[in-house]
Order: sequence, then structure tokens, then C-alpha cells
Amino acid sequence: MEAAKLKAGATYNAAADHFDDGPLAFWDRYGSRTIERLALARGAAVLDVGCGSGASAIPAAEAVGPQGRVVGVDLAERLLALARTKAARRKLDNIEFVRGDMERLDFPDGSFDAVVCVFAIFFVPDMERQVAELWRLIRPGGQLALTTWGLRMFEPGSSAWWAAVRQVRPDLIPAVSPWERIMTPAGLRQLLTRSGIGEADVVAEDGRQALRSPDDWWTIVLGSGYRWTVDQMDEEA
Repeated sequence: MEAAKLKAGATYNAAADHFDDGPLAFWDRYGSRTIERLALARGAAVLDVGCGSGASAIPAAEAVGPQGRVVGVDLAERLLALARTKAARRKLDNIEFVRGDMERLDFPDGSFDAVVCVFAIFFVPDMERQVAELWRLIRPGGQLALTTWGLRMFEPGSSAWWAAVRQVRPDLIPAVSPWERIMTPAGLRQLLTRSGIGEADVVAEDGRQALRSPDDWWTIVLGSGYRWTVDQMDEEA
């Protein structure tokens, strides 16, 4: 599993070059939407695991106000650096970004009013155990928010991308993607149930990212998880 974490960290450190470019505006859009749905109280304490460059942590810090606090945790130091810059630009003193592993969170039970995990829960091999761990950190009456991909994630670009990769490096085609288990509301609800969370709101939302040109898709490739595949190929491929 350490190899997988190293891969994730390297991928998103490389993707940091394009992570906040315009064609990847969906990171901020879905991060903000996740926080909006939580309706956080002023003064609340929030943990954001897999926080990236702050797409959900920064809106959370703005929502909870100066008396609240937000901790963002991620493996990719370059994304954390981007997040710190954004927070400083907004003069947010109630937020800190820490390099860390969501499987090794050293917080006591009930440390937070809300825990957020946007597009990251599937990076751990045992999602049930991880969700239960996140649930442990929430105070009675608190909230857990998990945001994940739907069935048409990145389509139609994704299918075209993998078809092109297959032509030059078929060995890089993944046999299965970890998020496939939770791409439907039923799959996500099953994960929550198996993690010991009996009642939950599971909501599917549609979203689109407008592209101005094929170059915008290439920017998405460079600023997302597809980046790992790019970095395995030589320039000709």
C-alpha cells in the first residue's frame, strides 16, 4: 500500500502545475457544493481529508468564520502549498494545511463537527474501514460528507483518452478503478451501511465542464489523476 500512496502523491504533485487551471474548475465547483450542502455553523471545527489545493477546505473556513477552525490533510505537498497561498490571499487565519495520510489520522474521538472527503475516499484499499475511522472523529450530531464520481465521469473525454492510450501503451490501461464500487447512489449507500452508518442522505447531481477546445481536455489530463499515465510515457507516445 505504501507504493500506492507514493504513486498518488507523485501524481498529484505533478498535476499541481495545472490543478487550478480554468478547464479544471470542477475541483472548486464540487468542493464548494459539498460545503454548501453541509450548511456549517459558525464556530464549527472541520477536517478535510484529501483536501488538494483547498477546493472544499477554503469554503469551509469561510463558512465557519474566525471562531471556527479547519484542518486540511493531503499527501501532495505541492497541492498543499497552493492551498496555503489561496488561504493567505483570503486572509483566512482559521485554517491549516498539513501533509498527512488519511489512514493515519492522529485525532481523538469526536474532534470535529464535520469531516469532508471530496474525490479521495477511493484512494484507500479498505474504504469501509476508512469511512468508519472518519465517522469516529465526528462529534454527536455532526456530519460526514463524501463526494465521489458518477457513472459518466469525465465523459466523453475519458473514453477517447483511454482509446488513445491503448494504441501506444496498452500496458497502462487499468484493469479496474477503485471508485467504480461507489459510482452509483446504491453503491455509496452500501459503503456507508457497511461502515456502520445506518442513515444517510445520498444525492446524485449532474455537472458539466465546458471545454473551449481539445487543448482544454489535455489540460484536464495534466491536472488530474490521468497525469500518472502521461508521466509513464515517452514524448513520442
